[in-house]
Amino acid sequence: MGFALELEKAGIPTIPVSTHAFARLAKATTLAAGMPTVRNAFVLQPVVGLSPAELREYIDGIDPINKRPFMDVVLDGLTGPLTDEDYKGATFERTTPRFLEPDTEDNLRQRFMLEGWTDYLPIILPTEERVEAMLKGTSHPGDLFVNRMAPTAFREKWDFDVEKVAINAVMAGCRPEYLPVVLALCSSGFSARSSSTTSWATISMINGPIRDEIGMNYGIGAMGPYNHANATIGRAYCLLSMNAQGGSEPGVTYMGSVGNNWNTTACFAENEADSPWEPFHVSKGHSPDESTAAIFFGGWYTQAGFGPRDSWQEKFKRCITAADHFSPPFIVMDPLVAKDFAKMGYTRDSLREWCAENAKMKAKYYWDDQWTTTLIKPHADAGVEPYATWMKADPEDMISIFRPEDFEIVVTGGQTQGAFKMISGRLVGGAGFRAGTSKGSPLFSIDKWR
Repeated sequence: MGFALELEKAGIPTIPVSTHAFARLAKATTLAAGMPTVRNAFVLQPVVGLSPAELREYIDGIDPINKRPFMDVVLDGLTGPLTDEDYKGATFERTTPRFLEPDTEDNLRQRFMLEGWTDYLPIILPTEERVEAMLKGTSHPGDLFVNRMAPTAFREKWDFDVEKVAINAVMAGCRPEYLPVVLALCSSGFSARSSSTTSWATISMINGPIRDEIGMNYGIGAMGPYNHANATIGRAYCLLSMNAQGGSEPGVTYMGSVGNNWNTTACFAENEADSPWEPFHVSKGHSPDESTAAIFFGGWYTQAGFGPRDSWQEKFKRCITAADHFSPPFIVMDPLVAKDFAKMGYTRDSLREWCAENAKMKAKYYWDDQWTTTLIKPHADAGVEPYATWMKADPEDMISIFRPEDFEIVVTGGQTQGAFKMISGRLVGGAGFRAGTSKGSPLFSIDKWR
């Protein structure tokens, strides 16, 4: 949209072209940008992987949304004079009321669901009294600005304050003492309800003293629905990510094709006491007595195994090279697994290095992938390393696909089984990520919000 605007300013008429699966999103995006009647042309989905001849059929065919020949829609959009209709809705009110009108509990619950303010599970209604009680969990005033959030990079970001976070914490069923953790996660400005078509989600992990202060689970079932704090903190972050960014509506502000159950609640704590290595947040430069939140963006795939058995190296190689090239795995280990790796002489960093050294595949397989075609190849074409070098490799050459800093290793679980998981997830603020946090750390301070 921004590029088209620059062309228009330069006197070059433009018209956006989208695939038909994104018709509602295209209209919602232009509405949010103050151009609700902008002219759009549409072709069929998909376009990735089709031959030039198949794509030509789209151009020579019918626009599936406008129900007219595609090129007629394009030419009319570029050459037709602007009308009064084109200027309608260019401005609109962006504020929302702080209170709803009083109603029965059943009616209010129904309205919250119909408005898309919930995850379709039962909520605690955020009455003024309950929100005030939640705010006692932090020393900060309710009107303090926290951050801005949007479901995608091209949509307008919305401001949100401490009170809005508290409202969603009430809805999720949090206790006031959980609020600093929820605030830390939300302060990232990173949406837990990304609109990626790949159905990505976020998974958060908590370190430091607050884990025990609020009774988080890092033992048996740490990543499951077996703890009030774990479940409601993750849910509050997800609800805020819907309601502070203008919703998360399929086909409009959410385009994940198959969806992701991590989008309901995904929060756990690291088992620091039973880990043979320093706590995760200490490895990132924090002191043991600080409380921090880490956010992993991905959640698309999960691979699992046991060990380390005699064949662990081959197992790890298979898992790592099967991972999406754009989304390296973060590795979640039961303490039993971590302890065995430590007995073999591995530190967290040396194991990350081993993973990177062995994350290799033939160049022809690396580049025959949707991620590399759409997201990595443009960097290679522009000369960005190491992608440019990988692009020059012979198709049969073995090339690296990840760096040591692309891997993160965390420890949690109750030691009933020596199991590990490799879960799609880059560390927000970490290597390969746009976002950064204070003092260069990729983690978000919880103590700041006490």
